[in-house]
Amino acid sequence: MTARWENWARTERATPDRTVSPSSTEEVATVVTAAAAAGSSVKAVGSGHSFSGIAVAEGVQLRPDRLTGVVRADTGSGLVTVRAGMPLHRLNPLLAELGLALEIVGDIDRQTVAGALTTGTHGSGGRFGIMATQVRELELVLADGSVVTCSAVERPDLFAAARVSLGALGVITTVTLQCVPLFALRGVDRPQPLQETLESLDDLVAAHDHFEFFWFPHTTTALTRRFTRLPAGSRMRPRSRPARTVEDRFLADHAFERLLRLGARRPGLVPGITRLATRLTGSRDVTDLAHRVFVSPRNVRFREGEYAVPRDAVVDALSELRRWVDTHDEAVSFPFEVRFAAADDIWLSPAHERDVAYVAFHQYHRMPHDRWFRVCEDVLGAAGGRPHWGKMHRLGAAELAGLYPRFADFTALRADVDPSGVFANPYLDRVLGSAGAVR
Repeated sequence: MTARWENWARTERATPDRTVSPSSTEEVATVVTAAAAAGSSVKAVGSGHSFSGIAVAEGVQLRPDRLTGVVRADTGSGLVTVRAGMPLHRLNPLLAELGLALEIVGDIDRQTVAGALTTGTHGSGGRFGIMATQVRELELVLADGSVVTCSAVERPDLFAAARVSLGALGVITTVTLQCVPLFALRGVDRPQPLQETLESLDDLVAAHDHFEFFWFPHTTTALTRRFTRLPAGSRMRPRSRPARTVEDRFLADHAFERLLRLGARRPGLVPGITRLATRLTGSRDVTDLAHRVFVSPRNVRFREGEYAVPRDAVVDALSELRRWVDTHDEAVSFPFEVRFAAADDIWLSPAHERDVAYVAFHQYHRMPHDRWFRVCEDVLGAAGGRPHWGKMHRLGAAELAGLYPRFADFTALRADVDPSGVFANPYLDRVLGSAGAVR
């Protein structure tokens, strides 16, 4: 029996029968073949940053700690092949040394490359797709131990499905990414009235390369973030070390954590705490390499759900949630985060065939979240929202089948490449339907 595993949010736990850390595709294939022969399941787990049970392993837990590094890089074409267990926070600086960058990343860089892709991780930018749209080729180990490569021209259906696969189709071992020349970002953080932000949202998204905003319930202020892409040789104005210490470690971590602990004991104080947090989050104007500006530290533990709603539905949905907060006594201590992504052709991408606004809702981990999350899911679901695969949600296969035009194609492909459910777990059986009777 191996040690007990839990994810970062402490929402999921497991004690797998066995834990392995292969260092090559061949070793992964050997592990999968042996597990399948023994009637066991296999689940690859990355950094554990998903809030859902997507990576819970009950049989063999495959940790990609040694499946890291850059395999090859072509600085002319921008094509870079990396091993799937490579953490983003290690990949980004290596790309920068090559004069390259990922076109877009999320606001957390603790995930592995494969973990970020298979859960549909995204950043924010009306002209940019989710991270998986940067993939040009994947190498996977299938349930029978075979190693296959897929791309837009080689096994295109598998490629259309595997870029956001939920880990249901096989173990990704290498990823080829289309990178872009290294670039900088000017990031301007500015509070402004929430109503003004909602009324001008389309203009704000269109006017900036990347735009997002936070909004603490119980307040009337949006904390906006506007990013402009600049050449890598631009004059940099990064945050100073003292500023990072005060803003990230003292205010965002220690002070906020203490206030939230107080709010957990006395919920009536939460509206005042969120108003104080909003006032303390002031304006900021920095210029630095893109991956340093996109990413923010997340050290205060929380619960999170997120839905991608059609772009034209987001203002009405947020307005309805605002009305609910204003007319109920629910103490919500964490903000909404609203980001944007362009439509894509990936079968289980929440942005499949439509431009979307991602609305993330949160609650401090020491406070109850069930009623609040139900309300958010009801409102965002009624707006046509699709849940983020790595975040908390209550939907099952029956509901999800109606949200994705290619859902049946995905589940049929899953049945073909993994007929006995070698890569299944309870979460995947809930959201995709049972894949087999592996025990």
